Amino acid sequence: MARALAFVLAIGLALAAAADEGGLYRGHGIANRGALKYPADFAHFDYVNPAAPKGGEVTLWDFGGFDSLNPFTPRGRAAPGIGLIYDSLLTSSADEAFSAYGLLAAEVEMPHDRSWVAFRLRDEARWHDGRPVTAEDVIWTFETLIAEGRPHYARYWANVVSVSDRGGGWVRFDFDGPGNRELPLILGQMQILPKHWYADKEFAATGLDVPLGSGPYRVAEVDAGRSITYRRVADYWGADLPVNVGFYNFDSLRYIEYLDFNVALEAFKAGEYDFRRENNSKLWATAYSGPAFDDDRIVVAEIPHRRPTGMQAFVFNLRRDLFRDPRVREAMGYAFDFEWSNANLFYDQYSRTESYFSNSELAASGTPSQAELAFLEPFRSQLGHEVFGDIWRPPSGDGSGNIRQRLRAARALLAEAGWRIRDGVLRDEAGTAMAFEILLVQPAFERIVQPFARNLERLGVAATIRTVDASQYTRRLRSFDFDLTVTVFGQSRSPGNEQRNFWGSEAAAIEGSGNLLGLQNEVVDALVEEVIYAENKEAHIAATRALDRVLLWGRYLIPHWHLRYDRLAWWDKFGRPRITPEDGVVFNAWWIDPEAAARLQTGQAQQGG
Repeated sequence: MARALAFVLAIGLALAAAADEGGLYRGHGIANRGALKYPADFAHFDYVNPAAPKGGEVTLWDFGGFDSLNPFTPRGRAAPGIGLIYDSLLTSSADEAFSAYGLLAAEVEMPHDRSWVAFRLRDEARWHDGRPVTAEDVIWTFETLIAEGRPHYARYWANVVSVSDRGGGWVRFDFDGPGNRELPLILGQMQILPKHWYADKEFAATGLDVPLGSGPYRVAEVDAGRSITYRRVADYWGADLPVNVGFYNFDSLRYIEYLDFNVALEAFKAGEYDFRRENNSKLWATAYSGPAFDDDRIVVAEIPHRRPTGMQAFVFNLRRDLFRDPRVREAMGYAFDFEWSNANLFYDQYSRTESYFSNSELAASGTPSQAELAFLEPFRSQLGHEVFGDIWRPPSGDGSGNIRQRLRAARALLAEAGWRIRDGVLRDEAGTAMAFEILLVQPAFERIVQPFARNLERLGVAATIRTVDASQYTRRLRSFDFDLTVTVFGQSRSPGNEQRNFWGSEAAAIEGSGNLLGLQNEVVDALVEEVIYAENKEAHIAATRALDRVLLWGRYLIPHWHLRYDRLAWWDKFGRPRITPEDGVVFNAWWIDPEAAARLQTGQAQQGG
C-alpha cells in the first residue's frame, strides 16, 4: 500500500511539474488518455536491452518489388524499410495503448482542451548532411504532405487550421476546435522531411533518387525493384535518446524482393535471408522442416501478442451497383464456409473475426450497453432495428462442408433483392446475370478463394478469380478498380482520426484513400467523430463499440480470421529482449549475438552451406 501511495504521489507531482502557471501542459510526451507510463527521466523502454551490442548484417525479404524511394506520395510502390531513414517529432511506445515520447521534439506543449499543440525541436537534431532540423522543415513537411502527399494525410490532419513558427525551435499547430485528443499525437508521428533537399525537385514524382533523412539508417545501395540496403548512421544524432536506446543495433539491413511466396520461403530455408513472419497457415503447418530445423539452426516460434487484430475480409466495392443492396452482400457471406476452410485449409490455426476491433476491449458484443445507446439513439430512425439488438455475427457451420441450409437462406435473400435462377444462372429482373471478379495479389490465396467461388456458383453466381502482380494490384486498389478483393483494416488500441480514412464519406471519393468500400453513411461519419472526440477512456470505448456495431450490421464485407500470436522463424544468430510488449515482437530491438552467430557459421560450414 505504501508503495502504491508513493507511486500515485509521484505521478501527481510529475503532472503538476508538467503544467506551467498558465495551465498549459508541457512535458516530454503525450498520452492519448490517462498518464504516461515512462517519466521524464526514463532511461529506455522496458522491452529493449540497453546493453545490446551493435554490429552485423541482416537480410530480410519483401514481396512484389518497388519502383520508388518516396513513401509519401500516391505514386509508385515504395521500397521496404524506407521509413528507417526518417525521424518523427514523437515516437510511440509498444507497451501503452497510445502514448508518444519526444524524438525530434524535446518538449510538447498544449492546453488541456487540446485545441492546439506545439513542439520544441532539439537543438542537436541533424540531417544526414549535417544541417539542423528546423521549424521551417516541419512546416514545409506538413503543408507539402497535405497538398501533394497520400490522401490519408488530409483526413488525419483535417482539423488543423494553421501551423506557425513560434521561435526558439517551437512549431505550433492550431486546430479548428478543442477535443480531438488524438490529433497532437498523430501530428507527432509525422516523419519530417528536409525542405532544402527538395528545393530543386518535384516532390510528388516517383523515382529512385536517394532521399536525405535524419534517422538511424541511410540508403546505401539500390538495385531497382530487386533489393535495397540500409547502413546504420555511425554518428546518428539521436542514438543516445531514451526512446532509441536498445534499438537499431544492426550495422546494415538489406531487403530482397521476391515475386512468389513459395520461392521466398525456399530462399529463407536456403539461408538467403535471416528472419521471416509467416502469414500462410499451410506453409506454417507443413513447410517449416528440413535439416536446418532439425539441428536448430533455424528457430521457429509462436509468440503471443495483445494488439487488436483488426479486420481482414472479402471487401465489397459499394461503388458497384451490384453490391449496394445489403441483402446481396449478406447472401454472399453465406457462401463462405470458414469452419470448413479452417479445418481443411488452415490446420485449425485461426479464430473467426467477428469485430472490426477484434482482440481488444473495443469490440462490441451482446446487446448495446447504456453507454453505447447514448451514441446510437440519436440515429435510431436511420438505423435498422437489429442494430439495437444482439451483435451481428457471420454465418457459421460445423466444418463438414454441408452448407445447403445456408445456401437456401442466401437464395431467399437474393430473391427478396430481385435475383432469381433462370437457365441455371442468377439474374435480376432485367435478365442481367450476376457476375463479378475477385481480385487477388497472392497466388497462395487462390486455394482459399476457390471453394468460396464454387459455393457462389451453386447460387448461380459467376465469380472469377484474378491474380495480378503487386504493382497492378496497388494501382487497381488506389483507383477502386475492383469488384471484390481481400484486404486488412488494421486497428490500434486507440483508434481515432484514421477511421475517417477507412470509412469517411469524403474519403470514398478520393483515389488512393483507405475507404476501399466506397462507404458513404452519415451515421458512420458521425460515430467516427464521436470516437475521435471522446473525452475519456470510457466514452472512447463506448463510441468505438457503437461504430463497430453499425459497421457489422451494414454487412459491408465478409469477415475472415485472425491469430493472437505471431508466427516467426529466424536463423539462430540473434539476441532478443527478455520482454515482449503488448504490441508483439519489435524486431528493431533485436541484435546479432556474436556467440550464436559464430555457432551458426560453424554449423553452416559443417552442413556445406
